[in-house]
Amino acid sequence: MKTSYKNISLKILKVTGIVIASILLLLFLIPLLFPGTVATEVKKIANERLDSKLDFTKSRLSFFTHFPSLTVSLDDLSLTGSAPFSNDTLLKAEQVAFGINLKRLIFDNEVKINKLYVSKALINIMVNQKGQANYNIYVAPKDQKPEDPNNPDEGTAIRLERIDLEDCHVKYNDRSAKIMVDAKGFNYVGKGNLSEDIFDLKTDARIDNVDFYYKQTAYLRQKELRADLITRINTHALSFILQKNELRINKLPLKFTGLFTILRDGYKINIKAASENTTLKDLFSVMPPEYLTWMDETEISGKSDLLFTFRGNYNIAKNQKPDLAFNLKIDEGAIDYQNAPAPLTDFKMNLNAVLPSLDIEKLLVNLDTFKFKVGEKDYFTAYLRSKGFNEMTVDASVKGALDLATVDAALGLTSLDLKGILKTNIQAKGVFSTSKKLFPKTIGGIALHNGWLKTDSYPNPIKDITFVANVLNKAGTFQDLIVAVAPASFVFEGNPMYVNATLSDFSDLAYNAKIKGELNVGRIYQVFSQKGLDVTGYAKADLSLKGKQSYATKGQYDKLDNRGTIVLKNIKTTSQLFPKAFFIKQGNFRFQNEKMWFERFDASYGKSDFAINGYLLNTINYFLESHGTLSGNFNMKSKLINVDEFMALKKGENIDRNIEVQYAREDHPKMSGVVIVPKNLNVALTANADKVEYNGLVLNKLNGKIGITKDGFYLQNTTFNIIDCIMGVDANYKDESPTSAHFDAHFTAKDFSVQRAYKEIPMFHDMVSAAEKAEGIISVDYKIKGDLDGNMGPIYESLEGGGKINLRDVKVKGLKLFDGISSQTGQKGLDDPNLKGIEINSTIDNNLISIEDFTFSVASFRPTIKGTTSFDGLLDLRMRLGLPPFGIVGFPIVITGTHDSPKIKIFSKTGQKIIGAVYDEKNNKVIKEEKVSKRKK
Repeated sequence: MKTSYKNISLKILKVTGIVIASILLLLFLIPLLFPGTVATEVKKIANERLDSKLDFTKSRLSFFTHFPSLTVSLDDLSLTGSAPFSNDTLLKAEQVAFGINLKRLIFDNEVKINKLYVSKALINIMVNQKGQANYNIYVAPKDQKPEDPNNPDEGTAIRLERIDLEDCHVKYNDRSAKIMVDAKGFNYVGKGNLSEDIFDLKTDARIDNVDFYYKQTAYLRQKELRADLITRINTHALSFILQKNELRINKLPLKFTGLFTILRDGYKINIKAASENTTLKDLFSVMPPEYLTWMDETEISGKSDLLFTFRGNYNIAKNQKPDLAFNLKIDEGAIDYQNAPAPLTDFKMNLNAVLPSLDIEKLLVNLDTFKFKVGEKDYFTAYLRSKGFNEMTVDASVKGALDLATVDAALGLTSLDLKGILKTNIQAKGVFSTSKKLFPKTIGGIALHNGWLKTDSYPNPIKDITFVANVLNKAGTFQDLIVAVAPASFVFEGNPMYVNATLSDFSDLAYNAKIKGELNVGRIYQVFSQKGLDVTGYAKADLSLKGKQSYATKGQYDKLDNRGTIVLKNIKTTSQLFPKAFFIKQGNFRFQNEKMWFERFDASYGKSDFAINGYLLNTINYFLESHGTLSGNFNMKSKLINVDEFMALKKGENIDRNIEVQYAREDHPKMSGVVIVPKNLNVALTANADKVEYNGLVLNKLNGKIGITKDGFYLQNTTFNIIDCIMGVDANYKDESPTSAHFDAHFTAKDFSVQRAYKEIPMFHDMVSAAEKAEGIISVDYKIKGDLDGNMGPIYESLEGGGKINLRDVKVKGLKLFDGISSQTGQKGLDDPNLKGIEINSTIDNNLISIEDFTFSVASFRPTIKGTTSFDGLLDLRMRLGLPPFGIVGFPIVITGTHDSPKIKIFSKTGQKIIGAVYDEKNNKVIKEEKVSKRKK
């Protein structure tokens, strides 16, 4: 009996071992039996169904990558986006794996993908200003029909049952909506019956670090996110219905419901996100990370409710945008930092904001309640109801009396030390519109006495701060508005600063202001922890300004009483248009009625330096108007002006850049950009610069008039030394975008070396390619206009112009064109012509140079040449070779081919017609390049 049990046990173990061994053998063999099928199908679906470029280093078929699924793994996969993002990455992953339906593979020899695994990937979703997205890469077959469930299509199919993203980096940059999301450590598992047309997807997601930006402003930074979601997906409509979606941002819980449908040219959305009956402390957990340590030391209580909705269609072509709404309620709030003497209590807030069609002009804001108390006496209360933006209907009130030292203690502002008594009482009701000169009816004021401000970034405080301002407007117009600041003063490091000003009649602003004091600007910036200012700046002012806007605009300068001085030293400042910072070493300014005199102004920008004296007109109006223009006249001296450093896309310490420049830098990382000219200047400078550097060219001793206007930049009667000759230039320049510009110039230069010009001036090199084998002295007088590309180089297809080149004494030796003519005619003297006193007239258009006929003498022959050549070297030239003694008798020669390989035909008049390039001026784009016509002429 024991032997029988033993035999049975041995048989069971043997069978089990055989089964396990067989399974293991199959796990190894199946991938070896079908590798060609899978690899072929992957490439097939990529080539047939994707409008993008797919690359991967190798593919593997295995059960062990994501056991027990049979997966095809693609290592180091990269996938580009759809047009116009064909050169940008949509997906770059260390590994992408597709789970294969084993039954269909073995019995039907079909590849059915039912699982997707992506690990350590960059998923880069982009939408441009026109609403075009880079994820529209799938191309449906032209003959595709609805699938018959009883007769499914053969071949490769994607019917996912699982999506697994591990440690991915997801970037979503939508420029049309001005939204950017950057999620790092993105982990996602989605499960469901994804083979159905409509199915429920269960999701578990975790993001270690997420940033959310709107209009380049960060609303979430470095936040942890957790999500437990159930989403109903309609694969035909690419529609997502959010059924149960629980989200947690740090400690703040959010519940999402709604609908999201991806359309070809946009999307349809109806999303509701709510955080109801949560605590104020949970709400504060979404604050910037630098404040989170403050929460650990602070008692925070209160209730909060948050509601966010986003509804409507988004289609930039049809000008459709969804409605955005936001509601935040806080009740019974209290903040007590480390048992402060008087905590902040009775904090209550009710804010509703609606942005219909994402149109800022339709903005509705209702801050129904905003109030709190500090201790028994101090309080603050406000409300705001507004509609519109540029023309805004306003109903607002602000009242309060606060001891700032008590508020500082209650809030635990460890990096900031505040003192002083602040009182305010302002009511406003009416319409604000600069275009219609309307201002709400307003009465009230704000006062701060015995103020004190100190930060932990600088040891000394700003103290004795006094600020008293009152505003009154009874009629609701600009004309009736009166603002009085009397006084505003403070002391910093022993130096007092004082301002006393009254402003009235804002339709024709009357001002009366006195400003006196001195300030260590570099140190005051340190107080407010402004990074990037690594110099100690100094400013001193003693000004008395009195007048009206109209006095200056109407030329009634005798009615102005503007006088005083400003002194600046070692000030560093930036402009959104330029990559580097301007450094004002010394600036002495004097105000005299309508003029602000630059008595001494020494500044630098990168390697460039400027010494300026002269005056600006209407500076007061410029600072008072929203779109003012500064006019002036100056003398400028410089040892070096490096134009390259002003190019918009160059790297520099300035991080506060124009949004168009930011986008251009992202789109064109290898471009330098063009120089962007400020549009609010109308300034003329008599310039004297020892050296100007531009795109590898060195211009010495530049003299002439330089102007900056709203239409761009101009040079007038300007001369400079280049290749040891004096060149004269009259030119206009206008930037069109950060990567394109237009110019119109007239160049004159006498008696310069043709060989040096060929080697050192790129445009001359391309226009006069025959100069490669020439030596001697020439002169030019040429007018030319066209566009500049993103590296400030000429776009040759855009050039138009004409002029003349005078050959005073030029020898040509070894030029293939003349060598060919000499060889074909048997006259050796033609291969070494000496050109004296020859004037060549030509015009430029469509990348072609048309040469008018000119005659010269060589070896007792009198050749006459005319025709067309291109910047790319194509030739269509006609020559008449006049025979000795006087050239009256001659024969025709045609030169075709290229400069490097000319084709010479004797006794022929049949050349090759060169069709010019086609250039789109509006979009700065070459549509067609020049080419040789197949038709003979």
